[in-house]
Amino acid sequence: MKLEARRLVDRLWNYCNVLRDDGVSSLEYLEQLSFLVFLKMASEMEEAGKPLSEDKRRHVLPDTEEWRGRGWPELLDLTGSALEEEYTQLLADLGKQDEGQNTTLGLIFRRARNRLQNPANLRRLIVDLIDKEDWFSASKDIKGDAYEALIARSAEDTKAGAGQYFTPRVLIESIVRCMRPAPEDTITDPACGTGGFLLAAHDYIVQEYGDDMSTEESARFDEGAIWGTELVPATARLAAMNLLLHKIGRPDGKPLIHVEDALAKPPAKRASMVLANPPFGKKSSIVITNIDGSVSREDMSYHRKDFWETTTNKQFNFVQHIANLLTDNGRAAVILPDNVLFEGGRGASIRRELLKRYNLHTMLRLPAGIFYAGGVKANVLFFDAAPPRRSDDEPPHTKQLWVYDLRTGNRFTLKQNPLLPGHLEDFEKRAFGVGECALDTAIARRESEGRLQVFDGAELVTTKDVNLDIGLIESDAAEAKSLTELTLALSADLRGALAELESLAADLNVKLSSSA
Repeated sequence: MKLEARRLVDRLWNYCNVLRDDGVSSLEYLEQLSFLVFLKMASEMEEAGKPLSEDKRRHVLPDTEEWRGRGWPELLDLTGSALEEEYTQLLADLGKQDEGQNTTLGLIFRRARNRLQNPANLRRLIVDLIDKEDWFSASKDIKGDAYEALIARSAEDTKAGAGQYFTPRVLIESIVRCMRPAPEDTITDPACGTGGFLLAAHDYIVQEYGDDMSTEESARFDEGAIWGTELVPATARLAAMNLLLHKIGRPDGKPLIHVEDALAKPPAKRASMVLANPPFGKKSSIVITNIDGSVSREDMSYHRKDFWETTTNKQFNFVQHIANLLTDNGRAAVILPDNVLFEGGRGASIRRELLKRYNLHTMLRLPAGIFYAGGVKANVLFFDAAPPRRSDDEPPHTKQLWVYDLRTGNRFTLKQNPLLPGHLEDFEKRAFGVGECALDTAIARRESEGRLQVFDGAELVTTKDVNLDIGLIESDAAEAKSLTELTLALSADLRGALAELESLAADLNVKLSSSA
């Protein structure tokens, strides 16, 4: 991260610590930051357009007499309870103003609420932090990277459930390098969280093809050639803001993030590339409020004609949905937990159909310790669309499944021993020919030894359970060594956390008791 972006992150995150005393969580702070930064950007865009004639100016906020003077300039002029009241009313009015318009503005402010109840802290956030930065014209490497870094810190700070919307950037970028998105691609993430995969794919295209891309090719991505779907409105809000700050999409244009249950119906629009890390947890469920006011959960199955099997397991549902999202020559990379590889019953049937109907050519076995959700062991499945099979007697489209085992002998932790780009270089080179001295992929795979193994697709299909929980097997000695290294790393993490607590206590002039 650039020094200027790091400076901005540190300033904004330090203020998050101040707001904790007001009962504002890190995620709530990030949400309020999104509202205020959007208003500041809208004001900057308005100022930039003043030399132009009225019909050529961009008005992000409603361009009516009622709204003249409202927004950021108004907030700057207010203090005390008047500021709190106007900010609260402004959020409510913006949420209503865009009803039926379907714009990014509407997505960001839909059901927006003021969580900052201390007017003095609200004014400091507006005047001392956000107003001093140039958000609209600043480089995306500064404002975009800073915002994404705040999301990462918020995920780390929250921990519980954070793995459901945050995928490590190192892993995302590695997957994107293997997938090689191009300007002509249409790209989606049906469980986009805060938009990490969409940003990385767009960045890759700009870096690889930017100088040769036409204006029309660049504009495609603002107009819907890249999009995401997110079930949780608050998370979708962060994703929309994340894209905007990386200069993808328009605040007054159609939203690139769709707030809906991606699994609820067959896709209305297909993509040539799908990148996804669906939420962890096996069951799909809905929350039900009973007559007596109590809340319960009910397992939910998705009855879709385009699904091969009906199941309450949301990972298997996402596998089927992603497969159906692909265009005729589409390709997908999806992160899935281990249970998808071996769970029996309908799970075996879904794996069999995937091998038959699609070319499941590569699987990366990931070690534990790289996600904020603790103990998760996951895998990246890479598969391509294939022509319809004329009969069930035809061989499966998966001729060979190459499995790269990064798990055996490796243990990672989030702080002391994090996953780094270098850990994935061999996989990228051997499995996909990525790198400055990239090998021909076919040759690289044929000559590979060690972690990359090949399995016959036809043989896998004919087995009873279609078990894909395959790869290297750790020896007892290697497993013991790995567990020892993990224990040491976790111990170091705990010592570091204790030191941070002691430092915080010292700053607050609080003396920890000897029994603490």
